[in-house]
Order: sequence, then structure tokens, then C-alpha cells
Amino acid sequence: MFRQIFYRFPRLAALLAFASLTCAHPGAGAAEPPVYHFSPVNQYNLQVSASFWNPIMRYVSQKSGVRLTLKLGRTSADTTSYVLAREVDFAFTNHLFGPERARMGWTVFGRRAAPPVQGQIVVPADSPVRDLRELAGGAVAFPGPEALIAYKVTYAQLLRREIPVDVVFAGNQDAAFTQLFAGKVKAVGANSQLVQSYTGREGKHFRVLWASAPFNDLALMASPRVPAEHLRAVARAFLGMRQDPEGRKILDAASELVHAAVPLSFVPATDADYASYRAFYADAPADLR
Repeated sequence: MFRQIFYRFPRLAALLAFASLTCAHPGAGAAEPPVYHFSPVNQYNLQVSASFWNPIMRYVSQKSGVRLTLKLGRTSADTTSYVLAREVDFAFTNHLFGPERARMGWTVFGRRAAPPVQGQIVVPADSPVRDLRELAGGAVAFPGPEALIAYKVTYAQLLRREIPVDVVFAGNQDAAFTQLFAGKVKAVGANSQLVQSYTGREGKHFRVLWASAPFNDLALMASPRVPAEHLRAVARAFLGMRQDPEGRKILDAASELVHAAVPLSFVPATDADYASYRAFYADAPADLR
């Protein structure tokens, strides 16, 4: 499989990005704005993720006048590696709230308007496993090492209870669920929102063995390299989608695609909305860091 996927004509986007650095806009006397890459955390498989985000990228680009292209890695960890390597300038993520990454200076400007999420450790509804202690010595799947809610929060609980498990990184949440229902692992560390979505899409049902305290949903973030006027334009486009008939149609289609519990929309947010993430890192088991 390709390590990364560029949508919306990658070669053309690359040429335009290069040209924007070297050429003035004809008749305008000013350089073309750059093409920015947008990387959302891989919450679903690649096909669903692309179908979810590409229409939103097209809308935001059109409404803001700032060109955004989707950049996805094969796994959640791959996608986050692009952010850490400064290959993207906008993200939908909760992977940047640890002490070291917070120093990169990314700005929270919005979030999905959804109920808070929980880390959950789940098994199939018909599994004989009913207690976390029964997982000892068995295989437990997680989306990947960067998944804060589904991996770090849930695995931290197993560490605190001194329950040894064989950690399996599946690449994304859907792949972890696939391994669970194929009988390859005993349980999955999951995001409660994605548990509900998978049940709606695939008709699979779960039993929750453990659930964390709530955390706000993922953040829309911009790197410090994005000029203030571009950030404001992109933020207005995201935050105004639900009020615009065209934007609302796109959001409703995305909601239907993933069987969202509430209609998709984006609302303003700041770093203060993610204090619970910083509190988690401050108290995380040493083995997790």
C-alpha cells in the first residue's frame, strides 16, 4: 500500500505549491498563497476517511480562498509523523497536547461539535470476558501508538491495574475492530465515538469492560507557520459550514457515512478546552511515556 495518499491531483497541487513560491499572480503584484496540507487523525479506514474529508476540504478551500489538500498516512502514526515533520499546516487531532509537542506552537481554533468521548476497553457483546483481569496474558488491539484516547488512555488503565497484555497495533480503529471480531485478539482499546459508529456501520455490538472520564473531541489546529489571515479565513469556513446550505449538505452526508450520533458541525475552541488532555499526561504511568 502507499505510505501516504494525496487527494485532489497531487502533482498539480505540488506544482502549484512550487509556483506559489517563485511566481507572482498575474496582474496582482503578489505571490500566490501556498497550498496547505490538512491531516486528520485516521479514525476510520482509508476509504471512509477520504470520503468523509475530501468534500469538506473542497468546501473549505472554496469558501476561504485558501487551498487545502488532504494528506493521509496508511496508519494514524504515519499521519501524525507528517505533522511532527512539519509537512502539514492544518490538522484534526488530539496528538499535540503532550508537554513536548505543545512546544511546537500549534493553535486550536475549533473542534467537532460532539459529546465528549471516552476511552473504552471493549469486547464483543457475546464474549465470555466480563472483567479486565480476564485479559491478562491475552492480545489486546489498539489503533496505534499515537491514539491518545483509544490507546494511551486505555492502556494506561491496564498498566495501573498491573494487567499484562500483548499489545497489537492495528493501524486504525476499524482494523482493530476487525481483528476483534475475527477472534485474533481478546479486546480492543477504543474511542467511544468510534465504537458507536462501527456498530451503526457494521452491525457489530460490544460490551464495555471499562470506560474513562470524558475528553473533548478532536481539535482543529493550525501550525505557527500559517499566516493569521489564512487561519482566520479557514476557521470561518469550517465554523460556518452548518449555517450554509451547501456546507450543511456536505456535513449531513459525512454524518450519514459514519453513523454519527449527532449531526456533524464544527464550533470554536481554544487550548483551554483540552485541559483534561494535559492532566492525563501529567499523571500518566511512567511506562507509557
